[in-house]
Amino acid sequence: QVQLVESGGGSVQAGGSLRLSCEASGYTYCMAWFRQAPGKEREGVASIHTASGSTFYADSVKGRATISQDYAKKMTFLQMSSLTSEDSAMYYCAADVLMRGSCSRGPGGYKYWGQGTQVTVSS
Repeated sequence: QVQLVESGGGSVQAGGSLRLSCEASGYTYCMAWFRQAPGKEREGVASIHTASGSTFYADSVKGRATISQDYAKKMTFLQMSSLTSEDSAMYYCAADVLMRGSCSRGPGGYKYWGQGTQVTVSS
């Protein structure tokens, strides 16, 4: 059982930036950030393979987002910049504890989820 706690959400003006943090209670193989806006499906934003450091970014955030980790502290971060209203959503941290060569890009590949942190971008 791995517990995940997100932090760092809030309100930000368009064009601004933010940094989300996720603290895990145990070690994992893949960490990911997903987001879900009202009426929309949960969307994978970014993922990182904790052993290799390999990362994935959704096209919608590529070039504006950076996922990183502090492996020793079991922390994962999502830095996003040039925010627009399209980035407004509940952001969830997710973890996979199964040994895999690469991380799943869909929500079905993650067993553990945080409670979410709201990001609201205002113009």
